Amino acid sequence: IVFVNEVDNNLANVAVEVALNYVKKNPQLGLSVDMMYVEGNRTDSKDLLQALCSKYGQSLSDNRPPHLLLDTTLTGVSSETVKSFSLALGIPTVSASYGQEGDLRQWRDLTPTKRGYLLQVMPPADMIPQVIRSIIIYMNITNAAILYDNTFVMDHKYKALLQNIPTRHVITSIADDRDRASQIEKLRNLDINNFFVLGSLASIKQVLESAKNEYFERNFAWHVITQEQKDLTCNVENATIMFLRPMSDSSSKDRLGSIRTTYNLKQEPQITGFFYFDLTLRALIAIKNILQSGSWPSNMKYITCEDYDGTNTPNHTIDMKTAFVEVTEPTTFGPFEIPKGAKIPFNGNTYMKFDMDINAVSIRGGASVNTRNLGTWEASLNAPINVANEAEIKNLTADVVYRVYTVVQAPFIMRDPTAPKGFKGYCIDLLNKIAEIVEFDYEIREVEDGKFGNMNEYGEWNGIVRKLIDKQADIGLGSMSVMAERETVIDFTVPYYDLVGISIMMQLPSTPSSLFKFLTVLETNVWLCILAAYFFTSFLMWVFDRYSPYSYQNNREKYKNDDEKREFNIKECLWFCMTSLTPQGGGEAPKNLSGRLVAATWWLFGFIIIASYTANLAAFLTVSRLDTPVESLDDLSKQYKILYAPLNGSSAMTYFQRMADIEAKFYEIWKEMSLNDSLTAVERSKLAVWDYPVSDKYTKMWQAMLEAGLPNSLEEAVQRIRNSTSASGFAFLGDATDIRYQVLTNCDLQMVGEEFSRKPYAIAVQQGSPLKDQFNNAILMLLNRRELEKLKEQWWKNDDVQNKCEKPDDQSDGISIQNIGGVFIVIFVGIGMACITLLFEFWYYKYRNNSKVIDIVESSEQQQQQTAVVKNVRPAGKVIKQDSLKDFTKGQNYQTLRTRTLIPNLSKFQPRF
Repeated sequence: IVFVNEVDNNLANVAVEVALNYVKKNPQLGLSVDMMYVEGNRTDSKDLLQALCSKYGQSLSDNRPPHLLLDTTLTGVSSETVKSFSLALGIPTVSASYGQEGDLRQWRDLTPTKRGYLLQVMPPADMIPQVIRSIIIYMNITNAAILYDNTFVMDHKYKALLQNIPTRHVITSIADDRDRASQIEKLRNLDINNFFVLGSLASIKQVLESAKNEYFERNFAWHVITQEQKDLTCNVENATIMFLRPMSDSSSKDRLGSIRTTYNLKQEPQITGFFYFDLTLRALIAIKNILQSGSWPSNMKYITCEDYDGTNTPNHTIDMKTAFVEVTEPTTFGPFEIPKGAKIPFNGNTYMKFDMDINAVSIRGGASVNTRNLGTWEASLNAPINVANEAEIKNLTADVVYRVYTVVQAPFIMRDPTAPKGFKGYCIDLLNKIAEIVEFDYEIREVEDGKFGNMNEYGEWNGIVRKLIDKQADIGLGSMSVMAERETVIDFTVPYYDLVGISIMMQLPSTPSSLFKFLTVLETNVWLCILAAYFFTSFLMWVFDRYSPYSYQNNREKYKNDDEKREFNIKECLWFCMTSLTPQGGGEAPKNLSGRLVAATWWLFGFIIIASYTANLAAFLTVSRLDTPVESLDDLSKQYKILYAPLNGSSAMTYFQRMADIEAKFYEIWKEMSLNDSLTAVERSKLAVWDYPVSDKYTKMWQAMLEAGLPNSLEEAVQRIRNSTSASGFAFLGDATDIRYQVLTNCDLQMVGEEFSRKPYAIAVQQGSPLKDQFNNAILMLLNRRELEKLKEQWWKNDDVQNKCEKPDDQSDGISIQNIGGVFIVIFVGIGMACITLLFEFWYYKYRNNSKVIDIVESSEQQQQQTAVVKNVRPAGKVIKQDSLKDFTKGQNYQTLRTRTLIPNLSKFQPRF
């Protein structure tokens, strides 16, 4: 035979040598083998081909043509060179190269005759990766990173391994020590949390120890697969790993132990070594059986490499396939699985059968503390795994935990240490409802710079968009506007919140309340003038009444029969002018015409004053509309007293910046047109306008914003609004939803103007992410169920926070006690003054205005008569005042009276009020 192997495949050399030694020590097999050895590498086909041609030509020259070419090259140009050599020269070949059906390019289109003597049996290392396919199908894994070392060949597996399975995956070789940690980090940034490691136990240990501790949490899953049969060890703090290793056939354990001890075939991995051993032995026995049965052609034709011209391949009819199948020699590790029937090709479907033991290994503090059997997998191209512990194996699956980055902005996202994820808000409720439909979990973090994402002049992004581009985030959540430039680098779901525009938020002007606000209706100088007019008119009326010959006091006899005998002294004039200003009226007017003209003039004056006062008082106390200096964006742009700015890095900032840039570009275009020398005078005159054809509104506004300074957070903007004064106000321009919520929860803020530059809100995902379609379906389902409307109602209308704030719409249109309360104070002041006056009257009457007691000398003869007269006139116990007494004595011609005799018991007299 000609034995062709490749560099570094020492295990094949050892196994073939053991097989030849086994043949020698077992003469009952009837085999005598003369072997020619050729070695090549995977990259140099020329030297390998020359060596093959040399060995083969030498054997033909010695008249000892080989019966078999045993090929243990794995892959690459070495394997392709051997396949081309055997195909061209028609040499019976048994190959152990990697590859399924169609992977051996030189043996793809074999004739039925050539299929009889060109045979390929897949090595165990080519079958073991198929278990990954079975695990992914069983666990419904949607993403996977498959790492492998040099003990596995995966070049031909990139497309075939997970073909027709909707799993996003990466197949790559394990990096060296310096780059291994960053390799795992990059795979994680590709949104991969299921890791499959194919390799030796040493390679697996290095990969596990290179991963961060956080990569062994519940949202990650590790599956390590090896050809070795030793236990898994690694220095990991806390991890539970699915560990798969091959198991030998139970019926062959005795033979395996015998070969190991007797023939010293102890190299690892055992499964590969015994595969080469069984394959070599089976191929030799098959050739022996063909020779013994006489099926070997007697006129076997051989050609050398030099004789081959591309068309003269010998047409051999050797049926080595049947002989290979009919070999009864027992296997050492596991039997060969050979397809039955002519429809299934031998090559790419023949392999050694074996089972993979599936275990869950728990590692704590760098030591394996527990190993639990989960099931087995029988080697096959499409065999499912046999699960023994379904509950346990489900615990080893990586939970679907998406990384969510957000920006805190009420009421969409708000911090809440008591919430399950540490946040609450409209978007959190929305994401939870989507998670119920799509079935996933998430971890949420704030983006470090607090930005949703903007692109600088160098095309670099920040904020959530940067996280999505770098694959550090799966979902961007919050009040994130859908913008054209963002859609070039990330994807958006269907909008969960309809068009939201930019609005203006300012401080709500406060109307100061005053108990004596009714006095502020007229200015102080007006009140003083009214008071002066009052005293002047009162004095004038007294003068006219005193000096007019037609007044009452100067014509008492004329008006002695009138019911109203009103003398307009100073007191009455003051009272008349005062009461004339009230609905009660001033009472009887003066008798003289001049006084009445004065009274009529005062009435007209009072009517005008009262009417003006009443109208202004009503306007002052009932009009609730506040005088706002800014009511629209145009008003804001035309004034310079109030500063204004949007949030730094927000979509509002981008809007004004872009609008200013557009105006500048349009102006440059117009200027270039107007200064074009190729224009005629008429054409240039059409462009000569007094005003620029392009407005510079946004250019001036953007300049004003930069001078005012852009706040970095909404809290900072609200604080600047509250710190502003009437002399230097501040207005914030931002999303209407944010402003509306701030107005609802803060009594000192107001929303001004209409919304403009409307954009929808949507959830951001990575570009090309399957989450887009999943979330789209979920959001549309929520829209159909009116769930989103309920969430809006909850967070914008029924929120408990806003109930603490009194709404302007809830205030009454009537006059508040704060503005009219002074009237009640006037009543109490008047009552107090009346009480003081009453006391004064009591004092004045008792001590200043009592009747005086006088002594009158009267004649003795007249005493009885006078006493009798007095008794007849005065009731008993009554006091006769001095004036009355004078009148009385005057009328009766009495000259003298003695009051002590007329008014007895004067000391007991009590005045009546």
